[in-house]
Amino acid sequence: MTNKILLAALVSAFGLSTAATAAELNVYSARHYQTDEQLYGNFTKQTGIKINRIEAKEDELLERIRNEGANSPADVFITVDASRLGKADDLGLFAPVKSAELEARIPAHLRAANWFSYSTRARVIIYNPEMVKAEQVQTYEQLADPALKGKVCSRSGSHPYNLSLGAAMIKHNGAEATEKWASSIVANFARAPKGGDTDQIRAVAAGECGVAIANSYYLARLMNSEKREDQEAVARVKAVWPNQASWGTHINVSGAGMLKNAPNKDAAVKFLEYLASDEAQAYFANGNNEWPVVPSVKVDNAALNKLGEFKADTLPIGELAATVAEAQRIFDRAGFR
Repeated sequence: MTNKILLAALVSAFGLSTAATAAELNVYSARHYQTDEQLYGNFTKQTGIKINRIEAKEDELLERIRNEGANSPADVFITVDASRLGKADDLGLFAPVKSAELEARIPAHLRAANWFSYSTRARVIIYNPEMVKAEQVQTYEQLADPALKGKVCSRSGSHPYNLSLGAAMIKHNGAEATEKWASSIVANFARAPKGGDTDQIRAVAAGECGVAIANSYYLARLMNSEKREDQEAVARVKAVWPNQASWGTHINVSGAGMLKNAPNKDAAVKFLEYLASDEAQAYFANGNNEWPVVPSVKVDNAALNKLGEFKADTLPIGELAATVAEAQRIFDRAGFR
């Protein structure tokens, strides 16, 4: 007899309440930020619902959920990057959630059919003003200009952050133009792709290359750091909000969805709604230097405030996620690996 059938039998026979089953929530998380501890702790204080959290890399968690099947204890999957959320959805792991609160608070372009965005980060251009002029790097497209040959640094083209940008380029400029762009980017490399976004910022600061692309929160983290080497790196670089005269700066997201076999569905919906609350949204912004998705929430983060406002791309996040596989094929052909 399965647990669900046994529970139903006990409820029927003894008039037991099922409230106890909503007293906990099982979250599988690929977000690895210490500041999230307070985020989860406050949810428990507000609701009395205990959170059991499993943390691992995205692919490991997705494989675990698939292997657990109908017996999976997981209620919510939370991760970063639209492509990873889209992959979970393509695998049929998410269940649709109907919530007037989520629909009212999260803008439509930041919601997909079966999952929700809770914070955004921008893909900004970082350049060394001693090597590159500001007018040379105002758009993503300009990074393919032959004038920047030997001056571009990048992390791997197969990383989801770059693939999501590639997907946005496809949606805005077309597949053919994006492949030409990717090939030209490869021709402009100062060195083979390596490291993460922070490494790209440091490489630009050191003059190893003149320009790179990085997620905004990596730059903000260095800006907020008290370490001397971080402050020195920040002092040597400048940042650009790309494509302000066209489709806007590409953004990516952190997001979550309720899982199809969630045993605690009511608690899962409460948690998803909590993540869109003013309090939780402020944690995303101040804890990991991200922007809230709820427009009315104010950011109290020195680095983000210093970076200023910008025009963000409003491409529907579900369309972005659905185009990542095509971006991967294009980048592979272009040699952007």
